[in-house]
Amino acid sequence: MLYLIFSIICSVTVGILFKILKKYSVSFQQIINWNYVSALIFCFLAFQPQLDTVSSLQLPWQTFLILALLLPVVFIFMAASVKTIGIAKTDIAQRLSLCIPILVSVFIFKEEISSLKTIGLVIGFLSVFLIFYTNSKTTISTKSILFPLLVFLGYGIIDVFFKQLAGFTALPYTTSLFLVFFGALLISTLITLVQFFRKKEHFQWKNVWIGLGVGIVNFSNILFYLKAHKALASNPSTVFAMMNFGVIVLGSIIGILIFKEKFNKINYWGIGTALVAIALVTWAQFYAK
Repeated sequence: MLYLIFSIICSVTVGILFKILKKYSVSFQQIINWNYVSALIFCFLAFQPQLDTVSSLQLPWQTFLILALLLPVVFIFMAASVKTIGIAKTDIAQRLSLCIPILVSVFIFKEEISSLKTIGLVIGFLSVFLIFYTNSKTTISTKSILFPLLVFLGYGIIDVFFKQLAGFTALPYTTSLFLVFFGALLISTLITLVQFFRKKEHFQWKNVWIGLGVGIVNFSNILFYLKAHKALASNPSTVFAMMNFGVIVLGSIIGILIFKEKFNKINYWGIGTALVAIALVTWAQFYAK
């Protein structure tokens, strides 16, 4: 469970950074691009990926390519969502995507879920909807719906493919991670160059340093998440649920207390039920042993 805690903290930290950077004149696309430079370098230095064996193996290139495309694109959606609706509700939209990998775990990976864990998951779904509830009188813009929806779909699919990547044992997962980051860097660089070509942005050194820092946090988030999946390989739904509920609670608390984001009474009830869900799922995991 320690890996999950670290991953939760890193995930929320990325959102916090985007929230803070909203006040400054920075390029989120350039930051995301340099983020992958940092993550790629850190991955290479820390784990020394076995690149010499790549050419001799039949790799799941489709999984690599999908992740390489989704990571930078969904990262852009996440940054836009934080700017539009705030960190707390962006985290909720991101973690609501837990329904996608959980359904995949049950119907494709044929995982059996205990009654207690099922109750925890149901309460968790309820908590997400309660936290995301808004007053009917509140005006809802197109962006406030579109970006969270794209974050929801994107991270749900990413979770599924990262699980598949973690299960590919012919190649160390750190090497697989390096290949994904390399592909993500190529896609992100292409997007950045297109923006330069269209003269929508210009190069700024501050984006480089900020991006390198974000990359360390982003790398840590994904690394701990993969380690959690490996440690709890027989219970992927537990990893999905704990990660998603944990980020929802921590992100909501930080959004309310630090960034003064507005929550109504129903939203607060949602945070409380999320805590209950986390307790039930955790208990089910240890009880099953």
